Amino acid sequence: MNRPQNSLQEDGVHRTTVRVRFGDTDPYGIVYFVSYFRYCHRAIEEYLRACGLKPEATFKNVREGFGLPIVEAWCRFRRPTQYGELLRIETRIQELRSKALIFRFEFYPETGRELVAEGSANLVAIGPDWRAQELPARLKEALTGNK
Repeated sequence: MNRPQNSLQEDGVHRTTVRVRFGDTDPYGIVYFVSYFRYCHRAIEEYLRACGLKPEATFKNVREGFGLPIVEAWCRFRRPTQYGELLRIETRIQELRSKALIFRFEFYPETGRELVAEGSANLVAIGPDWRAQELPARLKEALTGNK
């Protein structure tokens, strides 16, 4: 059964497809490293949407008094990708802590299983005082209810 792109699979993985644009590349036509971090952020947004969460009310929620800044991110590049290629990003929650959420990303060609790049992003819940706080219960429920 094919699932829509904006849904989670039974294994908790969300798949997002991105096309490498000219502005994402270096002068040699290879994806510039910073572009992978933009792709990761886009994948997080799509993951949240698949869980029924609006990214614009999840990364910064003034009404509920919390934010979710990315405090750590890394990426390992295994092979170059070029302008025009389609990449499939497989995103999952690597770890859900009381005050943090860690996403894991794996990049593949649109069709195929050869790992192109991999990475993670650590988001920490903060309050209006910029101090770490517990993840909101509704956020935890939305994220764990889809696994």
